[in-house]
Amino acid sequence: MTVLTRIKYVAIIAVSLFFLIVGINTLIGCFRLKNPVEFVMYLFSSSLLILVSISGLIFVFFRIFPPKQKSEINNDKNS
Repeated sequence: MTVLTRIKYVAIIAVSLFFLIVGINTLIGCFRLKNPVEFVMYLFSSSLLILVSISGLIFVFFRIFPPKQKSEINNDKNS
């Protein structure tokens, strides 16, 4: 893995964690609203922020730790 790739992954993690925190704060704050229309708008926007942030973290996780290929899995038949 090159240095530029590591910098890219660190940047994605940082941005994802920032927006995850913003999304959680928005989700908590939307329960204090009195207008039901505003509540629904804030609820859906915070859910979208959280979803996008988690997908960014999952992207980096699977790039750093790729799943094993079929040939790398130990087969008991060959032993």
